[in-house]
Amino acid sequence: MSTQRYTKTAIILHWLIGALIVFMFLLGWYMTELPKDADKVMSFDLFDLGIAQWNVAQEMSPRTFYFNLHKSLGVTILALVLFRIYWRLSHRPPALLSSLKAWERKLAAGGHHSLYLLMVLIPVAGIIMSLYSKYGLQWFGIKLLEGLDNKDLRETFAEVHELLGTGHCDAGGISGACIRGIETSLD
Repeated sequence: MSTQRYTKTAIILHWLIGALIVFMFLLGWYMTELPKDADKVMSFDLFDLGIAQWNVAQEMSPRTFYFNLHKSLGVTILALVLFRIYWRLSHRPPALLSSLKAWERKLAAGGHHSLYLLMVLIPVAGIIMSLYSKYGLQWFGIKLLEGLDNKDLRETFAEVHELLGTGHCDAGGISGACIRGIETSLD
């Protein structure tokens, strides 16, 4: 039996994870441009927009704060993605449109699986990169992993993380354009 609509949980996970991924890409661009030698403080005006203030327990530079925020959100996204995969496997999604050709169905499935794979690989590469840094991994101030301080491996996984992230943005854009093209051709 096929369902006619996605569950509310699936819809919320879709948009929440999607918004977080866009935010993380923007945060990644922002944080890498911050100077390494800035003054340490205990309060941050998020992105200097005057919208929200974030206080921390110990002094840190803006670059450290935003890198830790990026890592914390990455771990959170990974947990949400794993839950989303569980939800998808345990709750059958609606059937694809019967008007789609066989190649369109295969392309849709391949694209969908690729996006799921990227949603897992990107944070995993980021976690491994953090593991090989001298700082390790924290989740909103809670130390999860100590750093192993291996610069070569950290740089390798930094490159993998960045390439996968860029690929995810490209794949997401192509996927959206394909969906829009199929919807337009059905009108």
